[in-house]
Amino acid sequence: MKKLSSIFPLLFIAALAFSQEVAPVKNVIVMIPDGTSIGVYSAARWFKHYNGLGDTLHIDPYLTGTVTTFSSNAPIGDSAPTSSTYATGVLQQTGNVAIHPEPSPNDLYPVDASRTFQPAATILEASKIGKGKAVGLVVTCEFPHATPADFSAHHYNRGNYKAIASQMAHQNLDVMFGGGTDILTDEIKDHFTQNGTLLIQDDRDALLNYQGDEKVWALFGKKALPYNIDRNPEKVPSLAEMTAKALELLTKNENGFFLMVEGSQVDWAAHANDAAAMINEFLAFDEAVRLVTEFAERDGNTAVVIAPDHGNSGITIGSRDCPGYDKLSIEQLFGAVSNYKLSANGLEAILSKTEPEEMKAVFKEYTGVDITDEELQTLLSSKNYKEGNYMEVSNSNNLAHHIVNILNARTCFGFTTGGHTGEEVLLACYHPVGHLLKGNVKNREVNHYLQKVTGLESSLQELTDQIFVNHEEVFSGMNYIIDKSDADFPVLRVTKGRKTLEVKAFSSIAKRNGKPFDIGSVVVYIDKNDTFYLPVDLRDKL
Repeated sequence: MKKLSSIFPLLFIAALAFSQEVAPVKNVIVMIPDGTSIGVYSAARWFKHYNGLGDTLHIDPYLTGTVTTFSSNAPIGDSAPTSSTYATGVLQQTGNVAIHPEPSPNDLYPVDASRTFQPAATILEASKIGKGKAVGLVVTCEFPHATPADFSAHHYNRGNYKAIASQMAHQNLDVMFGGGTDILTDEIKDHFTQNGTLLIQDDRDALLNYQGDEKVWALFGKKALPYNIDRNPEKVPSLAEMTAKALELLTKNENGFFLMVEGSQVDWAAHANDAAAMINEFLAFDEAVRLVTEFAERDGNTAVVIAPDHGNSGITIGSRDCPGYDKLSIEQLFGAVSNYKLSANGLEAILSKTEPEEMKAVFKEYTGVDITDEELQTLLSSKNYKEGNYMEVSNSNNLAHHIVNILNARTCFGFTTGGHTGEEVLLACYHPVGHLLKGNVKNREVNHYLQKVTGLESSLQELTDQIFVNHEEVFSGMNYIIDKSDADFPVLRVTKGRKTLEVKAFSSIAKRNGKPFDIGSVVVYIDKNDTFYLPVDLRDKL
C-alpha cells in the first residue's frame, strides 16, 4: 500500500511539470556531466580558487534545483536507465537503453507490462523525425556507451555494442564526436558512404578546420578519448572544442537542432576514486558549459538543460582518515592534488614501462609525491596487473588502484564507494524567456520539459507507437519469416503476392523487391521475445 500511495503525488507533480508554460525554442541542448556528485562541484570550485582561477564555475548562474534520478526498480541507477529516462521519459532498469523495462517486484512506480521490450522513442528521434531538426552527440567515451546510446539507440542490454553502434550509425546523425574507432564496422563505413557522412578518425585538425555541409562523425581513440588531464591537446580535441564545432555545424539547419553533450569521464574517474581526474574532467565539462551558455544567450532561441544522470563515489572534502581536516588550510587541502599532472591511469601507463630503480623519481615527477619503500613494493607487486573494467578499478588489486591509494593518502578527500550513489544531483537551466525547470524534479520531469521546450506536436509515446510497432501487428495477414542466419543482425522477410520486403535488424534501410530505401527511423529486434519493432507505415510498402 505504501508504494501505491506514493504513486499519485508523483503523477501529479509530473503532470504539473508537463503542463507548465514553456515556450518552445529552435535549439535544445542537453548537457550531462556523467556521475557527478555535488562534492565534485565543490572540489572543482576550491581547486580553481587555490590555483588562482577564480572561485566560480561557469555553470553557477544557471543552477535552478536538483534532480532525483533513479531506475524503475531501484533508487540508485546507472547511466543506461537514468539517461534513458532523460531521453524518453520512461523509467528503466539497470542496463536498459531507451526501452520499456520488464516488470519487477521492486518497481518503484507502475511499469506497463504490455510494453515490455518495446523501444521508447527519444527526444533526439522526435527532434529529427517530427521537427526536421539537425541532431548531434558530443561525448568523451566510446560512441555506443550508455549515455550517447540512450538518446540514439534501443536495447535491453547496454553492452550489446553491435546492435547499438549500428543503430547509432543508421540514425543518420548530423554530428557524432567521441571515441571508438575500433568499434566501427565495414557495414557502418559503407552506410556512411551511402548517406554522405564524412568519417574523421584521430585527426583533430581535420575536425576543427572542417567547413563543409556533410554529416560528420569524428572519432578519437580505439575506444574512449583519454582523460582530459592526460590528453595531448595537439592530437585530441577537448570537449569544449568538439562542442564548439558541433554548434557551428548544427546551426546550419534552418529548423534548428538538438544536441546532447556528455562529460563522460567524470564518472570513470569517480569509479576509480581519482580525485585529480574527477576535478579536471568536470572543469573540462564546465568549459563546454561556458561555450554553450554563451551561444544560447547570444542566439536568443536556444534552451539548455544541464544535469548529471546520477552520483558516484560519495566524494567529500574531508575524511575520517584525515584527522583535524576541518582546521586545515586551503593549501593543505588542495596543494597536493594540484600537483598531480596525470590521472592514475595515465601514470599507470608510464610506470608499467619504468624500471624499478627509476619508479620513485618518475612518480615524483608527475605527482610531487615522494613514495616510501613500502609503497614502492606495493606498486611493483601489481605492476603487470590491470583491471579491464573501468567500473571496478577502485575495488581491484591493480596498479592504477594502488596509485590512487598513494595519491589519496596525501589528500583529505573521502570516498564511500567505487560505484554509483543515490543522492540528488544538481540541475541547471537556461531559457531565453525564463521558462525554467526548477526546484526538485524527478528524472521523468526533465524529459517532460524537453518535450515542451522542443515544441513537439505529439508526445514521445505517440511517436513510439508510430515507429516501434510489433511486426506481427504491422504485417498482420501477410506471410513473414525471421531469418536468423546472422544471429547478430536477423532479417525480417515479408511477402504479399509477388511483392517482397526485407528489413534488417538495427538498420534504417529496407529492401522492397530487392531495391533499398530509407525507412526514416531505426528498426529494432529483440531476441527475448523474437520481435521486430518498426514503423507501422511499412505495411503500406507492400
